[in-house]
Amino acid sequence: MYWVALAGRREPLVPARDQVRTVLAGVVPCVDDAVLVVSELVGNAVRHTTAGPDCLTIEINGDQVIVAVHDPEHDDGRVHLSETAADPLAESGRGLWLVQTLARRWYVETTAVGKAVVAVLPRRKSAVSRAARS
Repeated sequence: MYWVALAGRREPLVPARDQVRTVLAGVVPCVDDAVLVVSELVGNAVRHTTAGPDCLTIEINGDQVIVAVHDPEHDDGRVHLSETAADPLAESGRGLWLVQTLARRWYVETTAVGKAVVAVLPRRKSAVSRAARS
């Protein structure tokens, strides 16, 4: 498992994206999907928590890649798909819909110091990422 410290960073998205690319490049085809999912999860932690993300973990396990963004706030049930996700004209609110589309599954996990939003991606490229390259 790979661990990336994000606590206290003014701009945690850059090191999170960079580390996902570094860890997964040449190892799994789903690099672009994982970068996009991590971008959404870190962005949500920045926007919707007081302290922002603590860390990112990346794990390659068989035919899947597991990414998790940890933050120090307890799960209060607010991490869920937005009703605006279905609205094509909405300017925001589709991040978790995108995560759900690219990942096999995603969930919120309680940790000793807060919570982690976890996404489990197939090791292969998704139909969405393959279509984007066409």
